[in-house]
Amino acid sequence: MPDPAIAFAGLGHAFRPGQWVFRRCTASIGRGRVVALLGANGRGKTTLLRLLLGVLRPTEGRLALHGRAAFVPQTFQLGFDYAVLDVVLMGRARQVGLLAQPSARDKAAALQALDHFGLGHLAARPFHELSGGQRQLVMFARAVVSEADILILDEPASALDLRNQAVILDWIRRLSRRRGLTVLFSTHHPQHALEVADDALLMLERDGLAFGPVDEVLSEANLLALYGIPLRRVAFDYGGETLQTLAAILRPAGNAPAGDPAPHDRSLSS
Repeated sequence: MPDPAIAFAGLGHAFRPGQWVFRRCTASIGRGRVVALLGANGRGKTTLLRLLLGVLRPTEGRLALHGRAAFVPQTFQLGFDYAVLDVVLMGRARQVGLLAQPSARDKAAALQALDHFGLGHLAARPFHELSGGQRQLVMFARAVVSEADILILDEPASALDLRNQAVILDWIRRLSRRRGLTVLFSTHHPQHALEVADDALLMLERDGLAFGPVDEVLSEANLLALYGIPLRRVAFDYGGETLQTLAAILRPAGNAPAGDPAPHDRSLSS
């Protein structure tokens, strides 16, 4: 069996002795898979990403990445007013080398990446003038030109409108299917996992983790344990295709008004 792209076993981290963010986390992510990382606020999603990137060292357990990793942060601040092309060229730092100038080949790769994301016409535009969705796509282009094998994305669709969320999710799918990249992305939206992920990794209670195929892991029971509110999976027809969505019942579990049927007694039809 080939090595997984990402593997960790018995992983745990504490910022202070005895104050664990999480413990005993184990998962093995296959090459070319798209994995959605979900968890409530404070459950340790960002800490896990920082461990995988080598920014933090684990307090216990072991982890390994088999391949080069590129990171797309949730937000990206620049100290100077760089052009879009220059931001993408930052992803070629390993190929360019210390104190060297980008070659014609590096610039061609950066322009090609921008073209792939429909941003070629913005190459000379100052980065700060772009919309949030455009900036996120520029960061995707920067990650792609790094020639990484693994993409780690911190809430890539946060603060975006629905259309731009769809654009970002579509590119996650394309990068995996067309380039064979392994993609791990964190999100607060389980619907994103349903749309594009092969597997889901749920950070449940402090010592709990659920990992496996999306259809198995995103069960209503797991989602209730994850968020503390009921979510229902609803199937419907769209364009001749049966799709699924998640409907959140935005009230604390067990607090249905007296006389109302329980959430699982209700049904939706297309």
